[in-house]
Amino acid sequence: MSAPAVPTGRVVVIGGGPGGYEAALVARRLGADVTVVERTGLGGSAVLTDVVPSKTLIATAEWMTTASLAPELGVGVPQAQRPTIDLAAVNTRVKALAAAQSADIGARLEREGVRVLLGEGSLQDAQHVAVRTPAGRDDLVVEADVVLLATGATPRVLAEAMPDGERILTWTQLYDLAELPRRLIVVGSGVTGAEFAGAYSALGVDVVLVSSRDRVLPGEDADAAELLEQVFTAGGMTVLGRTRAVAAHRTADGVEVELSDGRVVTGSHVLLAVGSVPSTAGLGLEEAGVRLGPGGHVLVDQVSRTSARGVYAAGDCTGVLPLASVAATQGRIAMSHALGDAVAPLSLRGVAANVFTTPEIATVGLSEARLRETGTPYEVSSLPLARNPRAKMLGVHEGFVKLFAHPSSGTVLGAVVVGPRASEQVFPLTLAVAHRMTADQLADAITVYPSMSGTIAEVARMLHHRPVD
Repeated sequence: MSAPAVPTGRVVVIGGGPGGYEAALVARRLGADVTVVERTGLGGSAVLTDVVPSKTLIATAEWMTTASLAPELGVGVPQAQRPTIDLAAVNTRVKALAAAQSADIGARLEREGVRVLLGEGSLQDAQHVAVRTPAGRDDLVVEADVVLLATGATPRVLAEAMPDGERILTWTQLYDLAELPRRLIVVGSGVTGAEFAGAYSALGVDVVLVSSRDRVLPGEDADAAELLEQVFTAGGMTVLGRTRAVAAHRTADGVEVELSDGRVVTGSHVLLAVGSVPSTAGLGLEEAGVRLGPGGHVLVDQVSRTSARGVYAAGDCTGVLPLASVAATQGRIAMSHALGDAVAPLSLRGVAANVFTTPEIATVGLSEARLRETGTPYEVSSLPLARNPRAKMLGVHEGFVKLFAHPSSGTVLGAVVVGPRASEQVFPLTLAVAHRMTADQLADAITVYPSMSGTIAEVARMLHHRPVD
């Protein structure tokens, strides 16, 4: 990788998502003249078509799940007054919240003195960014001492299942639906597929989830994935494992999805959730000396440098870890390094991730599969949430906390939390992993009684070893 750029102060960021706008703010604080080039809207896909919209939809689905617990908690709900879903209203709210978040980012950048250009950016070379505006009449070239590529990724599609925005959909196209699908076929059981399958099932839709692996969420903790699949099927979802979609076709009033095992599944709509591809084509990257990996990802080091001097990259276009939090961190590191500020290389050790299903699945640190793969010695302790007094009060039946620690030092190596708001509960475990705390140190913190987090301390106490004289 090349040496850091000389910080002469002109920074151009291509892409206004988390990696881009966070980098722009850091660069401004360090005194640089900053231009952000964004094609569709500030916030990028994370705000406009991915994270913010999907989690807003999921929030509505959570209310439906909560409402289903009413009788168990002693709340009478007359049959005629059971909640119904107005999907058009839900999607209007989804898009309004996304637009508001995008506007907030724009206002922040303007307040900080960042110049924003609406258009498509590409590299003429490592020091010149060409900007093609929507109208094509105001195209220009911006000079740069430092360039950050934060162009994100787009949904992967299948050659024989091209999205049409009406019946065959990617996750960016769901928010134009005016009515709930009669029967939704979700192709792909990774994080995106599982989240949307769970949300639409909770909204009352008949959902078929097609998984190419032997279980849903193949990249997650095995116990967590098994529990989620049990919840899915108990709720009426059909899960078709060990098969994949090879084609999808429109019918008179719906779709037919052909599977690799010869079966044909019919539904009203199909959602393709088969991963994403980096948005790096046609940007002049290789011509400018930026090396790409076999899948088209920009190759970067731990301070976000590419192979071209003065050119950095952050976010999903790098393929490091497809999380908005990681993209933002990469962008901040890139600008600090490029402009001569103190910076620590990117470490994924303490990165927490969450699957926004019901129950949620939050993870941090090393997984059990990774510990086994690397031969790292570890001990594991786990407790179900159903034993937790607060969980009983709330009618929570599914979920658990699992902790991995080194058998001799007691250092916390990783953790899994499955349950309501696991994304919030995982934070103390994130601190423990990031700062190499021991299970005893985690257990020594006094928790509120009753609280869901009490199970975290209890699981940590189970890993205590009495000192040997």
